[in-house]
Amino acid sequence: MANGQANEQANGQWYPPEWPDRIRALAAGTLTPVAPKRAATVMLLKDTATGPAVHMLRRRTSMAFAGGAYAYPGGGVDPRDDDRDVGWAGPARAWWADRLGVDEAGAQAIVCAAVRETFEEAGVLLAGPTGDSVVGDTTGADWEADRAALVARELSFAEFLDRRGLVLRSDLLGAWARWITPEFESRRYDTWFFVAALPEGQRTRNASTEADRTVWITPADAAAGYDRGELLMMPPTIATLRGLAECATAAGALASAPGRDMTPVLARARLDGEEIVLSWPGHDEFTKHVPHTASTATPSTAPHTASSATPSTAPHTAPSATPNRAPHTAPVPPATPSDPTPGAPA
Repeated sequence: MANGQANEQANGQWYPPEWPDRIRALAAGTLTPVAPKRAATVMLLKDTATGPAVHMLRRRTSMAFAGGAYAYPGGGVDPRDDDRDVGWAGPARAWWADRLGVDEAGAQAIVCAAVRETFEEAGVLLAGPTGDSVVGDTTGADWEADRAALVARELSFAEFLDRRGLVLRSDLLGAWARWITPEFESRRYDTWFFVAALPEGQRTRNASTEADRTVWITPADAAAGYDRGELLMMPPTIATLRGLAECATAAGALASAPGRDMTPVLARARLDGEEIVLSWPGHDEFTKHVPHTASTATPSTAPHTASSATPSTAPHTAPSATPNRAPHTAPVPPATPSDPTPGAPA
């Protein structure tokens, strides 16, 4: 068992040790759920000889929410993301509002957050001078200065696009899924997952202060690493990876996005005698039966046995690290020419 990490499963499912106590407190009426914050995350894809690969980041183990977990670039909505002055191309805000299940202002904010966070955390910008073009290389010093200003919230995304003479390319995104952090978690997010293809001429890099590694990996290889207990992931991450694994190309993933169910997925917890039954509707693989002593014992599944060796898979950031938990020390996928060291473009 790796340093007593919160995840004590045969697979790599993220499971905070404080959840059982919080679930019981919620059932007893002594815990009030916090309101979830809106967020967006992007599954960035590129085609390879073995099928599409997805860009993932590993959250630093020091993060207060889901530390050590593999995720996609993403983050919370900035209050200024619904600025009506933002340059816009692609489906209208009304179309996105219907697709995302929110009003038009909310739809713009979520789409803007998806594009902005992808640039902030991966250096990839889904925008162009016109509605049918995309910017090329964004690794120069001037781009980095603008990216840093966005991260520091010194510059709004609308101001950034206007300064550059760019429009947001909402047509380069496909809405894929929506997951809401459980009511018993102290940090909650209402997260929309999007899929997008890496624009020609652009390169990813680890630009996030929240990640200690980025990697390109096929969804099937990432899922296999999770199944072996070598890669730690939250349920929405592995669930979306399994869906992506069915797509033969990045274009195919984008083409399939309009048919994806956007019904929010929210975990349910119920007490069955002294046992907690934790489930995610539509995703039976995540169901857990947790005994009364779960705050100090392992859930009723096989123990987690991640080794310290490198996983025997090909290599491969929406949003989060666990409070008060020891870091997950699962091995890292091996590097390849398309697998950058932290901070390097890929």
